Amino acid sequence: NNPARKPRNSRWIQWYRDFHAWFKRTVKIQEDTDYEATIKNISSSVEFKGTNVWILFFAIIVASIGLNVNSTAVIIGAMLISPLMGPINGIGLAIGITDNELLKKSLNNLVIMVIISLIASFFYFLLSPLGDAQSELLARTRPTIFDVLIAFFGGFAGILEISRKEKVTVMPGVAIATALMPPLCTVGYGISLM
Repeated sequence: NNPARKPRNSRWIQWYRDFHAWFKRTVKIQEDTDYEATIKNISSSVEFKGTNVWILFFAIIVASIGLNVNSTAVIIGAMLISPLMGPINGIGLAIGITDNELLKKSLNNLVIMVIISLIASFFYFLLSPLGDAQSELLARTRPTIFDVLIAFFGGFAGILEISRKEKVTVMPGVAIATALMPPLCTVGYGISLM
């Protein structure tokens, strides 16, 4: 009875070891990561001046129009052209590597971007002849825990994509899933109603 059980247990142990080795090879990310290039790319994307100011302004106007006319496609397009991800990624990197200078620069640029976004959306909604709040706009007035989870896991996907040696198409999806533009436009809409 005992000798028959021993080979069966050893098969399970071998299967577990094989599975464990396969799993480690499958989920391992160290070989696909370029640390120096990641730090350099994120640090350079934090910069906010010149064309980035205008791109943000235009993206906010496009997002505001999309919210105003209830067009999901227009809102998604605005999210893709927005440069808001740069300082957000910079804040995450600065916290991760404890770089106080990069953290200050990222926070400063993010605050400036938020202010510009609020001003642009405020003036758009103030001047817009369309006064009724559409469903796309109203959907952003009641955030839930699911919005936090989307941002959390979208952020993880963004971290992995930025750190890869070979870039693929994850960042547009992250930009859409975790976009700050529609909520910023919604705040601008709310201020314009005061």
